[in-house]
Amino acid sequence: MLFAVAADPERATEASDAELAGRVKGGDRAAEAELFRRLAPRVRLYGLRHLRDPAAADDLVQDVLLLMFDSLRAGKVREEERLASFVLGTCRRVVAGLRRGVARRQRLLERFGPELAPAASPAAGPTLDLAHLTRCLEGLSERERTVVVLSFYADRGAAEIASELGLSPANVRVVRHRALARLRGCMESAA
Repeated sequence: MLFAVAADPERATEASDAELAGRVKGGDRAAEAELFRRLAPRVRLYGLRHLRDPAAADDLVQDVLLLMFDSLRAGKVREEERLASFVLGTCRRVVAGLRRGVARRQRLLERFGPELAPAASPAAGPTLDLAHLTRCLEGLSERERTVVVLSFYADRGAAEIASELGLSPANVRVVRHRALARLRGCMESAA
């Protein structure tokens, strides 16, 4: 009987939860899908009722059903005919764990919250004078400008630039280093 059900996914809907649980142990994907289809709405309703958040309820479905499938595969479910009770108990434990975590965070915040300094707002970074940068780039030699543009605009490495320009990778790195030093000096002179 089990082989006939495993061979025909449409008959999976006729199988009991216990039969499907037994098939999950054997790696039957159709049985997993059917158990998910049957149990996910129940777990989601439990999550909506106890967590009052649709996203948290969806997370609960994923967590609980993964635990259930792992437990089935590992043979940890002793009474497969009471699978729905196992899932409900797992829901209770997971929700209780979530609540303990929230309560723990709240206690820590109450205890250490006043000591926490507010996050410093990021200081406004230096503004970039694009017109001046363009003038500084035009002041570079053709080879320096090409290496800088290929390095930072085209996001190419030294080996790629070297093969394209007929240079060695070490030479590309030296050209880039010197070009950046000249750019930095030019940009700082305007500041």
